[in-house]
Amino acid sequence: MMITKKAIPRRTMLRGVGATLALPLLDGMVPALTALAKTPARRVSRFCTVYVPNGIIMKDWTPAAEGSAFELSPTLKPLEAHRRQLLVLSGLDNTGASSRTGNPGSHAKPAGAFLTGVEPLQTTSSSSLDLGISMDQILAKTISQDTPLPSLELGLEGADTVNGVGTCGVGFNCAYQNTLAWASPSTPLPVEPNPRVVFERLFGDIGSTDPVARSARLRRQNSILDSVLDKVRRLHGEVGRRDQRKLDEYVDSVREIERRIQNAEANGRKLPLVDSPAGIPVDYDEHARLMFDMQALAFQTDSTRVITFQIGREQSGATYPQIGVSDSHHPISHHGGDPKKIASLQRINAYHVSLLGYFLDKLAATDDGDGSVLDNAVILYGSALSEGNRHDSRNLPLLLAGGAGGRIEGGRHLKYPRRTQRLTNLQLTLLNLLGVPAEQFGDSTGERLGELSGVARATTG
Repeated sequence: MMITKKAIPRRTMLRGVGATLALPLLDGMVPALTALAKTPARRVSRFCTVYVPNGIIMKDWTPAAEGSAFELSPTLKPLEAHRRQLLVLSGLDNTGASSRTGNPGSHAKPAGAFLTGVEPLQTTSSSSLDLGISMDQILAKTISQDTPLPSLELGLEGADTVNGVGTCGVGFNCAYQNTLAWASPSTPLPVEPNPRVVFERLFGDIGSTDPVARSARLRRQNSILDSVLDKVRRLHGEVGRRDQRKLDEYVDSVREIERRIQNAEANGRKLPLVDSPAGIPVDYDEHARLMFDMQALAFQTDSTRVITFQIGREQSGATYPQIGVSDSHHPISHHGGDPKKIASLQRINAYHVSLLGYFLDKLAATDDGDGSVLDNAVILYGSALSEGNRHDSRNLPLLLAGGAGGRIEGGRHLKYPRRTQRLTNLQLTLLNLLGVPAEQFGDSTGERLGELSGVARATTG
């Protein structure tokens, strides 16, 4: 093999009319002499929060044993294939929900504090919102400086989710519980549930967000990738066989996602456009998988390194007939000890975890140079509430998936003594592990959780 100092820049993009195709990591992006010297390319840190609403049935979530000998609980069973890269965390409290008044509230306060560590100011006006900068946005300012998109804020809830409008709970603006990401104490970042809009944000011009105008444009243009395929073919002839295979697989995956979005648009429900924007599939499973597929592509192409994804917003009234739960999620979370409601919540909790498993499968199967994307990423999964029946924001259901480039030791259940550890200390630790040298975050005590990387061990409580 000829050794050359030339390499394809990691930020290479193929541009066409209305389309921009970022490339996955190719062998040709790592200088041959670097590979010959056995010096691995610098690992890229990625962070994603996957949020679930209304709390979780904790007895079915929490593993019985601690340390590496733990067995996955019934709710976590769908993640068995990724056990080695899971770190289940017990005993962390969402103390930010009561950092100002001492009153944890119901949904708005815990949700608002989940990624900010700050209790929301009670207000119904969108002009007087006061919270904090969320962890993901602090990360984005550091690790996503060189990416086309600083961050993505995604969700599965429909167009009835209007950030910053309405009152949720007693005297709280709905922005506090409808969105996780805050660019400033008064600026919530809107959640995008439409796969078509996300696809165009990643690979082409967004154009009009009006469903009618967008559908008309799609009829004129079969694929936003057509205009860059000549450049893909040209690049195909300039790289080695392994990179050719990667390019083929990548273009095929983008094509497949686009096909599924077009099918969803063609077969959408006959509802008012405001309730069913073009691109959101009727089928819940398909919607969730499409959104997870595009997150995987965003990481694979280094289009962004920071994502927040809400499977549902707090007080979500979603129903899940596909798993035999036709009742609304939020009302049954107030189960009052009713065994039938608890059983329905258990099914919802396990179903949400199975969707996470699908995402982890995609990341684990995606090459990232020295390992997979999952090896180099951190996925924070959890809820701002533990027991939804009581609006309890202590002992949250949390797990980390992924290796953070070797900086996190998985395959363990860490249990902290009751009322001793804060969610914000975990987030401060993650900020530092991922490249942000922070001393403080939200209401954290400044303590770093060294046990995430196996340096120390949490004690039994």
